[in-house]
Amino acid sequence: MSKTETVEWLEWKRLPLFSRYDSEASLVQMCDRLLEEATRQKSGSDFIRQFLPQLATELSCQWCTLIERTPEWETLFEFGRNAAGGFPGALCGEALDRDAAGLCADEKRADWYFMAAPLGETCPGTVLLVGGRDLTVDTLSDAVIAARVLGYALSVVEQREKNLRRVNRLETTLHIASSFSSARETQPLLELIAKEATRLLDSERSSIFIWDQEHKQVVACPALGVEGNTLRLPDDVGIVGDVIHSGETIRVDDAYNDERFDPSVDKSSGFKTHNLLCVPLKNNAGELIGAFEVMNKEKGKSDFDDDDAQSLAELGVQAATALENTRELEQLSRSRDQMTEQAKEKVQIIGKSSAIAALRSTIERLAGTDLPVLILGESGTGKEVVSQSLHYQGPRANTPFIAVNCAALPETLLESELFGHEKGAFTDAHETRAGKFELAEGGTLFLDEIGDMTLGGQAKLLRVLEQKVITRVGGSESIPINVRVVAATNAKLADAVRDKKFREDLYYRLSVVTLELPPLRDRPEDVILLAEFFLAQFCAQANRRVLKISAEAKKRLQAHLWPGNVRELRNLMERVAFLCAGDRVEVEDLAFILSPARDSVVDMSADLSLKEASRRFQQEYIRRTIKRVGGNMSETAKCLGLHRSNLYRKMGQLGMHEANEGADDED
Repeated sequence: MSKTETVEWLEWKRLPLFSRYDSEASLVQMCDRLLEEATRQKSGSDFIRQFLPQLATELSCQWCTLIERTPEWETLFEFGRNAAGGFPGALCGEALDRDAAGLCADEKRADWYFMAAPLGETCPGTVLLVGGRDLTVDTLSDAVIAARVLGYALSVVEQREKNLRRVNRLETTLHIASSFSSARETQPLLELIAKEATRLLDSERSSIFIWDQEHKQVVACPALGVEGNTLRLPDDVGIVGDVIHSGETIRVDDAYNDERFDPSVDKSSGFKTHNLLCVPLKNNAGELIGAFEVMNKEKGKSDFDDDDAQSLAELGVQAATALENTRELEQLSRSRDQMTEQAKEKVQIIGKSSAIAALRSTIERLAGTDLPVLILGESGTGKEVVSQSLHYQGPRANTPFIAVNCAALPETLLESELFGHEKGAFTDAHETRAGKFELAEGGTLFLDEIGDMTLGGQAKLLRVLEQKVITRVGGSESIPINVRVVAATNAKLADAVRDKKFREDLYYRLSVVTLELPPLRDRPEDVILLAEFFLAQFCAQANRRVLKISAEAKKRLQAHLWPGNVRELRNLMERVAFLCAGDRVEVEDLAFILSPARDSVVDMSADLSLKEASRRFQQEYIRRTIKRVGGNMSETAKCLGLHRSNLYRKMGQLGMHEANEGADDED
């Protein structure tokens, strides 16, 4: 045919075979339908039921059946009626042995014939057996073709059915694996894995055996019916022991007739095992960590098969991964809880003064809320300790506590430090970085020295506090935040607001609750308690016994004004713990640290007369002594070396109203 001639086409359905109505064409057409339908069918049983009647019509028989030798003959599917009632077992057996179709007459009825044709290698042991009155040698070839094509078609349907079942199991396994992430503790996770394994594999019970190599044991979890829901067994006993040491899957169809089976588990739990499937349990690194076992295929189902073994192994991979993740999560949770407890122990508000007692009570009430808190107080009074107490005594205790010193941040860095930045946002932004608000997510952000923040920084902070979202520098995404803000300052913010140095709207946003911390000089009764607390801490760090403080040293500590407040006292006790030569802290150990010349009880103006300066000094000194001994006038007189009545007389001469109050109390 030249290139200029028209191309001729022939479609499959237009073959001459499809236009003829003789027996040969009819058989080919039926085989075509058989194979075409095989590519669409999802069930082998439905496929056979659909085509057996067509095969009976094509082979002109009254009875058509599909049988399998297992080794006894078992009827798989049947259509029509066997009028003869007999069964040509010899014919079927010889057909399989010869791999050929055979025809014979029934032994009892001469007008009834049987024809047997094997389905071939794709369905070994399976025979197409037909019976009828009109079967002849001429139909043998049709039977051979029909049986062979049926075998191919059936294998296609069964493979498709197997693949679909496999896909469904994989989808179920993935769905099950996703549910494992909800477990936060090992025991509930093990119970969930066992429950899902029994559902996936249509079994009655499941157990996970964790290998304790150190003690050469396996721990069964869950062990239903056993006290404590946990059972420990030697790792070299039973089928589980074989699986752990061999790393191979074991399938048992009759447990009590298998010498490897250990019946002690059944005795412990009261369960009767009939059949079982056990696979090795391996972690992500491929290390064997235990075994995974399912028992007793549900009634009406066949024994466990290769597909079950594969599905259990795949679920085991997911289970092992989930177990490792959950154990790591538990370890992290334990570590977090330990760190939280350690932090709580370190964050203590020490003191017995009324001011400190009231502060502790207020903190307890505020800790459970998310109210913004503004902490005011001189430098060193413990503002960060109070903010940490608010955090660790509340529901956010296990979440981050992030402290930021606003005074140390210039305005150019403030926004990046608090809100984070994207890569390339500015010259040195070589990578994306989360800000303090993001790092404190779910927890508390402590803004120290808020009074030193620039007005521009205050405006940006106010916007975040109002909108509860941040945007990183150089970014456009709004990131929601859940952070409690606690601010602190040693400045007088009310004056700063009046002088336009601090935004009024930000002041009211931060000061929903205000806590004012008293300076240490106003609570001398707490000095010794704090000193002993810090001294015990630092002596432990110095690996020495806790030092005692002598009476004279205590008096010297209480007489000091502590311009640096608690921080000064803490630093002093740290030096004493490491440098004190004896077993007691004597006044001499404080001599070079607390110089009496540095203490000024009252602020004396240069134009005061000596008499007035002396009067003020005596007033203040008596007041401090009264406060130090908790208002006990007898003890105050003793400390001052005076008789009680002489003390009242002296206080009256100095114009101190406390003298009248004390006299009234005495009356």
